[in-house]
Amino acid sequence: MTQPMLAEYFPILVFLGIAAAIACAMVGGALLAAHQKPDPEKLSAYECGFEPFDDTRRRFDVRFYLVAILFIIFDLEVAFLFPWAVTLNEIGWFGFLSMMGFLGVLTVGFIYEWRKGALDWE
Repeated sequence: MTQPMLAEYFPILVFLGIAAAIACAMVGGALLAAHQKPDPEKLSAYECGFEPFDDTRRRFDVRFYLVAILFIIFDLEVAFLFPWAVTLNEIGWFGFLSMMGFLGVLTVGFIYEWRKGALDWE
């Protein structure tokens, strides 16, 4: 009973072994080939070519994270819309109404965020 089950997972184990070997070879090759001589210029903080304006360890504004999360949500919406549009003829009315429900929930969420001021940038 255990022998056939192991035979089914053997290709996965071989794949993981090869992937681990390649990863170790790349990291080892980079350590051997790269110049490991950090200087103050290389270790300094970099902000778009300018000297840092403030301490790099200060607290980060939460609004940046909020905008990133909102972008991901609405980006996924578009990712769902493309396959839906391509297969609309095959999925029929049920698929159409399902997507309208999905878009309705996203619209309600977007209006809620707008009313709460999550999109206002001061």
